[in-house]
Amino acid sequence: MKIGCHVSIAGGVENAPQRAADFGCEVFQIFTRSPQGGKAPEITAEVAAKFKSAMDEHKMGECIVHTPYFINFGSANKRIFYGSISIIRQELDRASILGAAYVVTHLGSYKDLGPKKGFAQLISGLERALIGYKGSARLLLENAAGAGEIIGDSFLELKNIIFSPKLKKYKLGICFDTAHAFASGYDIRSAAALSKVLGEFDKTVGLENLKVIHANDSKIDFAGRCDRHDHIGMGKIGLSGFRALVGNPRLQKINLYLETEHDRVKEDIKILKKMRKVG
Repeated sequence: MKIGCHVSIAGGVENAPQRAADFGCEVFQIFTRSPQGGKAPEITAEVAAKFKSAMDEHKMGECIVHTPYFINFGSANKRIFYGSISIIRQELDRASILGAAYVVTHLGSYKDLGPKKGFAQLISGLERALIGYKGSARLLLENAAGAGEIIGDSFLELKNIIFSPKLKKYKLGICFDTAHAFASGYDIRSAAALSKVLGEFDKTVGLENLKVIHANDSKIDFAGRCDRHDHIGMGKIGLSGFRALVGNPRLQKINLYLETEHDRVKEDIKILKKMRKVG
């Protein structure tokens, strides 16, 4: 289990490994483009070489890429739907050029189309994004916080997506966000509670498909159905929940990525590393 956080690519993606090292990261997550939209900066062979060299120099164990926020496979707006397909494929290709292990994405909302039509469109969109893909980065679906008709807030729904007949051959994985899970009604505040949740995940999705953990405390109460991250030990999950997470024997090969504000993210990393050492 390695520990890191999301870092900026300001000044060029090749600067990210140095920035991650400055935070005390062993692994890190990036956007390869603005999360709000706009043209993506080109990742040339030279840029990729500099990035990989910096990864080696700073002894980074893994890099993962997060897709922009505007991805929505449940949108009735065809520009957004087809744009989501295009962005997923682009980010998989860009991540592969950089040597990143995974691309993590949210899926959007069924608000426009409703669950039945929305699910069919979601499966179709993901399939379009993945057809003919030959890169090395693997696509991970992130569990959602369960607000409104958001897609992917339950383990059962994630299972239905990754094992759907059109998608199962692509071997999609899961990114488990602690704050999102907690807000969606999965109690992880103690070792016993976490063990129960992991058992449910294993039975439904399979723990072998859990590849990445976003380690975020929650400003929102249990089952509050809202996405608000907090610093480790300062939210409603609390230190006991993260102590259980870091110490759980079933999670020892899965890396943790913080997405907390940078004012205290160094401290968050230190807290998790201390828990790992004690565990």
